[in-house]
Amino acid sequence: MQNFDRKFRDFPDYVLGTTEEIWERRGLGQRLSHYCHPEVIQRSPAGILSGTAAVAGELVAQHFAFPDRRVLGEDVIWCGNEKVGMLGSHRALVVAQYGGMGAFAAPAGQKLQYREISEIYAKSNLISDIWRVTDRAAVCTQLGTTPRDWAQGQLAALDPETQPFRPEVDVTGPYTGGGNKNQWGAAFADILGRIMSGDFSVIADQYDRACHLNYSGGLSGHGFEEAEVFWLGLRASFPSAIFEVHHQIGLEAPHMPPRAALRWSLSGAHDGWGRFGRPSGAHVHVMGMSHAEFGPWGLRREWSLLDEVAIWTQILQHQGG
Repeated sequence: MQNFDRKFRDFPDYVLGTTEEIWERRGLGQRLSHYCHPEVIQRSPAGILSGTAAVAGELVAQHFAFPDRRVLGEDVIWCGNEKVGMLGSHRALVVAQYGGMGAFAAPAGQKLQYREISEIYAKSNLISDIWRVTDRAAVCTQLGTTPRDWAQGQLAALDPETQPFRPEVDVTGPYTGGGNKNQWGAAFADILGRIMSGDFSVIADQYDRACHLNYSGGLSGHGFEEAEVFWLGLRASFPSAIFEVHHQIGLEAPHMPPRAALRWSLSGAHDGWGRFGRPSGAHVHVMGMSHAEFGPWGLRREWSLLDEVAIWTQILQHQGG
């Protein structure tokens, strides 16, 4: 790759390598400065961070809570080129042990595993835009609490003007692309669009009958009935909310099935009975990320993450804490 460290053979290798050096091996000084733009922007459902100092501060807190944290990269679905920059959607399984000294009121020694999906944009060896969704619901469950209770306990420490993330607090960064026009990204976007429009029959039509599914909350299952439960529970909570796909990538590569990556949102009122309980009327913004693999019988694997803690935070803020 031109203008990138020669030790990386391609962009997925760059994403996996920099993640290991910075986010796992505690490269919070020279390594962070070497790979991240000084004004790097990181967006997550929890809020928005600007600059390497802010990003490093978050990483220090994570390492303090989970001293042996490992970020195991499962896949990078990417688009772009050296001239305009490249964006990789990185799916990772995080394995860690709770050290007992973080923000969670839980005994030390709890072993955890949870997923993250991050979109990482880089040009000329510098990362300047990041979008990340962490399955904080899975973390809460494994540490003996619930996303709602965890959100309730953190309300007083939040800045309601900037936390959690919502479009009004967003800023325009260097990357303004929408992905690529590959057929597999378009197919996955069409499936989620039809689900969000209420056409849930598309799941039985387009999913492999033996599909393997992974959803937020650490949920894992097989068969399209599991997909129906997850997506129905989300849509039922926000029946009038607007669904939008912000970024889509389709990718065909040797030795791999066709894959797709989406970043999407659901914005609107919590005005229905569903996964988030009694309708509160709160205006909620859901940032979601999804990966999919396709096979001869349809969508064969799916990973879809949203941050239930951020959703509950918005509901509780509306209710006055």
